[in-house]
Amino acid sequence: MDYRSFLRYLRFEKRSSAHTLEAYSRDLEQLNQFLVESCGLGPNDFPVSLHLRSWLVSLMEQGLLPRSINRKISTVKTFFKFMLREGLHPGPDPSKALQRPKTPVNLPRAVPLAAMEDWASAPWPEDFWALRDRCVVETLYGCGLRRAEVIQLRWMDWDRGQGTLRVTGKRSKTRLLPLAMELGTLLEYYAQKAAENGSTLPEAPLFFTNKGASLYPKLVVDLVKKALMKVPSVPQRSPHVLRHSFATHMLDNGADLNAVKTLLGHANLAATQIYTHQSVEKLKEIHRKTHPKG
Repeated sequence: MDYRSFLRYLRFEKRSSAHTLEAYSRDLEQLNQFLVESCGLGPNDFPVSLHLRSWLVSLMEQGLLPRSINRKISTVKTFFKFMLREGLHPGPDPSKALQRPKTPVNLPRAVPLAAMEDWASAPWPEDFWALRDRCVVETLYGCGLRRAEVIQLRWMDWDRGQGTLRVTGKRSKTRLLPLAMELGTLLEYYAQKAAENGSTLPEAPLFFTNKGASLYPKLVVDLVKKALMKVPSVPQRSPHVLRHSFATHMLDNGADLNAVKTLLGHANLAATQIYTHQSVEKLKEIHRKTHPKG
């Protein structure tokens, strides 16, 4: 199986990086070695679907991770797409038979509910910027927001009378979220202090820097890390951990999956269902500890 023309295409026309070229070359060389040694193909022979499926099985038997296998499959599919387009392969495309193995979703560990309650019960900071950080963290957790969503919040998005936040999510879709009474009270206190330290005009950012600008992504990450440093059971400390904790705690307490989907701003239920894993694991643990035959 000659793949030199494909590598030339990547190098001179696609201007792929040296790292990409090396990865493609290595994947195709390993496939070619399998085809020669295990399938008896010659240097000018092309594999059929059966050969490629056998190669896929061999990768799985070697214990390669699904992520690594999927990358190799992508290489092979891209190669045959090029060969067919350039008229260098008679067809049909043998790589169409390759099915990518599912990659397990590695979710962050949720912050224990008790730890979040302890943290939220601490006295409000007197320093304004510490108070701002407290409000950002509580809003991320209390509403299940993405990092970009909390950055984009404006004063006009907060309906103080109705106790809601209008959030702009992915693809500029908006959703209206209820505020818990405790979070609403905290934001009211923050609003009083904010008027002394920045603009509270409707178009101004709800959470702002000492220069009055919107927060930037790294600042949000850093202040969340600082807030979660006192929770040793959480190895990952990021805004997404708070969003994940929001969904997990809601489901643990019996929230409807469709309601959580709406609150998170997910386009479909499948995206929300990944958060049910920890809830199921918690139920299993409760069953094991409490059922007489657990």
